[in-house]
Amino acid sequence: MRRGTKRKTTHKGEAPSQPAEEPKNDSAEGQKNPSQSVQESKDGPAEENHVEQSKPAPEEPTKKAVKGRAKRAKTAKPEAEPEYFPEKRDLEDLWQQVFPVGTEWDQLDTVYQYNWNFSNLEDAFEEGGELYNQKVYLFGCTEPQLVSFQGQGKVTMIPVVVAVVSPFPPSDKIGIKSVQRETEEIVPMKQMKMNWVPYIPLGNRDSQVERLKSPIFIMSCTQRRAGLKHLKLERVKKFEYCLPYFYHPLQEDELEQSTVVQILYPIDPKPVFCEFDWELDELEEFTDKLIEEEELAADQKDAFKDFVKEKVREAKKANREAREARKKVLEEMSGETKVAFENMKFYKFYPVPSPDTPDVSNVKSAFINRYYGKAHKVL
Repeated sequence: MRRGTKRKTTHKGEAPSQPAEEPKNDSAEGQKNPSQSVQESKDGPAEENHVEQSKPAPEEPTKKAVKGRAKRAKTAKPEAEPEYFPEKRDLEDLWQQVFPVGTEWDQLDTVYQYNWNFSNLEDAFEEGGELYNQKVYLFGCTEPQLVSFQGQGKVTMIPVVVAVVSPFPPSDKIGIKSVQRETEEIVPMKQMKMNWVPYIPLGNRDSQVERLKSPIFIMSCTQRRAGLKHLKLERVKKFEYCLPYFYHPLQEDELEQSTVVQILYPIDPKPVFCEFDWELDELEEFTDKLIEEEELAADQKDAFKDFVKEKVREAKKANREAREARKKVLEEMSGETKVAFENMKFYKFYPVPSPDTPDVSNVKSAFINRYYGKAHKVL
């Protein structure tokens, strides 16, 4: 026996056993001699395996887990059928992207309360349609009309889209006019934060290149409702009095031909509002009739007549200047531009009937506004 080595005690008749505890690190295992390895291979693993097998298996958690899974399997709902949504059409939101010029700000939500169907506008861009392979400029407006929906009559803001077929923008100006305003303004579109911008179909909106070659332009307005509270009331109202402006140099303007003037004679307690036609009305008789109907006080007769004469002079001067301006434009216009004006077409689109929207078939009108006049075709 070597010095320093402890002698193991064994019971009589029993084989020497391995130490109760052995170092489990790799260095201890590396120091074992071959005889120890042989002895472990004969006795150690068998005993270890015997001990491991004799240990009760942790079956209880497994059974619970199995039971739990079984319960979930019983109560599991069948897989729902996958939902399929119809693909967006390329021009589906075209009518919504077009700004409804002249609509009161607080009425905009009522315009979009219905899911209006403008499939006729989409179809017009397909082969065989009125707008197929054309350069088109679109602007919107609204027409309040009494229409029936679900058995009830209701005044509804009907959205309308006007399409102008033209190789160039029909105008870069906006008219501001209403019954409440004595004067008419013609201002640049940008002054009212409006402009012609290219419309990109839904399927092409990830491509910036499409913006450069789009044949569809829409009138857009960058004024946001959230910013209206910072504007003066007069400025806010201007938006509501806007009309898309158009001047056709090859046709006499409506104002050039008109012989009617709007009269708003300021007098207390009630101003006099009327129309005077200098070709059809005789001023003396016209004034006497107003006095007879108690619309005008007798002592205001001469002052009223002078007021009307001044308005007539202003209107005649405006007509004369308009004719001279149109003549100058024609003289400077190229032949190509003249042809473009001659071939320019206006199309007016109303929503098509659908179960979810009022039927507007009986309220369609070809009239666009005082500048554009009537549409060539109503759809």
